Amino acid sequence: MAKKKSSHLEVVLIQLISDVLQKSNKEALNYKQVSAKLNITDAESRETIQEILKAQARKGVFAEPEKGKYRLKDLKTFLTGKVDMTTDGSAFVIPDDEFEKDIFVSARKLHTALHGDRVKVYIYAKKSGRKNEGEVVEIIERAKTDFIGVIRISERYAFVNIDDRKMLHDIFVPLSDLNGAKNGQKVQVSIAEWPEGAKNPIGRIMHILGEQGENNTEMNAILAQYGFPLSFPAEVENEANAIPEQVSEAEIRGRRDFRNTVTFTIDPADAKDFDDAISFKILDNGNYEVGVHIADVSHYVKPNSSLDKEAYARATSVYLVDRVIPMLPERLSNGVCSLRPNEDKLCFAAVFELDDKANVITEWFGRTVIHSDRRFSYEEAQEVIETKTGDYAPEILKLNELAYILRDRKFKNGAISFESTEVKFKLDEHGKPTGVYVKERKDAHKLIEDFMLLANKKVAEFIAKKGKGKQKYTFVYRSHDSPNLENLGSFALFAARFGYKINMKSDKEIAKSLNYLMEDVEGKKEQNVLTQLAIRSMAKAIYTTKKTSHYGLAFDHYTHFTSPIRRYPDVMVHRLLAAYLNNEKSANQEEYEVAASHSSAMEKRAADAERASIKYKQAEYLEENVGNIYSGIISGVTEWGMYVELTENKCEGMIRLRDITDDFYVLDEKNYCIVGQRKQKKYQLGDEVQVKVKKVDLSKRQIDFSLIQ
Repeated sequence: MAKKKSSHLEVVLIQLISDVLQKSNKEALNYKQVSAKLNITDAESRETIQEILKAQARKGVFAEPEKGKYRLKDLKTFLTGKVDMTTDGSAFVIPDDEFEKDIFVSARKLHTALHGDRVKVYIYAKKSGRKNEGEVVEIIERAKTDFIGVIRISERYAFVNIDDRKMLHDIFVPLSDLNGAKNGQKVQVSIAEWPEGAKNPIGRIMHILGEQGENNTEMNAILAQYGFPLSFPAEVENEANAIPEQVSEAEIRGRRDFRNTVTFTIDPADAKDFDDAISFKILDNGNYEVGVHIADVSHYVKPNSSLDKEAYARATSVYLVDRVIPMLPERLSNGVCSLRPNEDKLCFAAVFELDDKANVITEWFGRTVIHSDRRFSYEEAQEVIETKTGDYAPEILKLNELAYILRDRKFKNGAISFESTEVKFKLDEHGKPTGVYVKERKDAHKLIEDFMLLANKKVAEFIAKKGKGKQKYTFVYRSHDSPNLENLGSFALFAARFGYKINMKSDKEIAKSLNYLMEDVEGKKEQNVLTQLAIRSMAKAIYTTKKTSHYGLAFDHYTHFTSPIRRYPDVMVHRLLAAYLNNEKSANQEEYEVAASHSSAMEKRAADAERASIKYKQAEYLEENVGNIYSGIISGVTEWGMYVELTENKCEGMIRLRDITDDFYVLDEKNYCIVGQRKQKKYQLGDEVQVKVKKVDLSKRQIDFSLIQ
């Protein structure tokens, strides 16, 4: 062992010495005893140990209670956390302990750690006024080993240029591991090894995604980038294909039969997976029976089956601009489970008796069989609402009337109405965008939403109230925390610039203020910016077994019961509800908490993939418009540039600060603006600007604008 160590090797030694001192139960050890516990016997290495002990004692990490003896003083010399990479190659490690501050790690001290990896980091003694700095000493868990990029092949070797901006290393590929890839193709590459001291990892090509720029290639690249499989394993498809479509008489006899009750579905025009149906009838006492019937996926997908394991792993369907990647094979999602019209279908239902004021008089939960009379698109149902004529007009009009009452009551109780703009693309037969339009939410959409909310809320309440204290039942809830007051305060200051006031006296007043704002801002140029900022100031909704409330909906208890074809938490909820209706004992909470946490993580990943597909289509749409001038709204500001959303087509791109030449601009984070240092000119979030499309990079899904001054 050489006397003079490299920085990384020395840090590893410090960690080993720390472990020895920590295990010595506060007993003070000299350098010989430490060396012996580390099985180090040669004199030169022992001397190195002695030097390290002395140096760390001077830094205050190891205490020296007696001359020549040491014990560990600071147990927080090492922390674990996740790597958050920056664009310059350095990173911050975000500690697992939320009370610890982020640790800065320079590029040369990351030692092959990549974005998202969970690592152990050694923290250097802090110098006065400096941020926490450290060095990665162990990679505990890789966030990912597979990456997407374009392969460049030369005579003797190949490299994959990675698409992910947070992956700053090209991956070297030996010619023997090309797997048939050709120069310039988009591929999926897997890191096989990263030799000590090597600048680049070594990988092998796993999949050839296709020619760069082709729609199918790029959409598959997005799915692969976010870890979603492109197909189902054969055993999963085989299991799905073995399930009969016909509903047996024996199965029907064990269910509540709604086949003679008026029932219909209302979904997007292009939908194929119909999760939910509504039944309606007028009761003898003048009240209304409304059934919310949900595809009985848990009847077909049994725990620990291949189907179940695959659905759990995916946790959600993924909705890209031009396709749906289902959680379940199409045989189930579009066939057996889908509540198609004029077919007997098995459901799990929440059935309510409502009076004229939409009060719930009675409720019933259980398994049903239905025969949907009609499949409405949202547009067809909307036409019935507006014209008051058409198929099942009396039923739809009464349901719409009840939905209005449920909606008003929800908002009076403190629910928040976020109506953000949803952008859709018109695509040609090759998937290329030919136009952009904003999707409108009308009464037909809200009608369905309000009855789904009612079912989700009542199922959650039913279980939450079923057991108390130690007798409480394990369940999967949809939880949404109150907003962080500091974040909300920043948003309130910004909204005030547009003349909107947020009352922060109580949760109810906050909700009321936000609803007034959402109402006032509708249709105005600042709508999207303010809505997105308001959403960002809120906590994120998650799945959990903890019995907590849903702030955004102002419900004490809430779950997801209504979409088991496309969400795994709903499958878990069906299973648990069925078990408790049969008076079975409470399920294992720890097991379900792990599953809930996994579902939350996969939901976020699916949302990121959807956003990436939108970014790609926006870039593809504007690729033909380089040089054109548009009006836009500043939708985001960062230290390196400002984002602008075009008013005409809602595409978003960036103006880089280095390209604004009339002054030197810096970010004023607190006031959501960038400011010129000499002339003090400000560009603020929400300001209108004129921009020219400067450059489009499809592979990076980036649009660059230049500012017209």
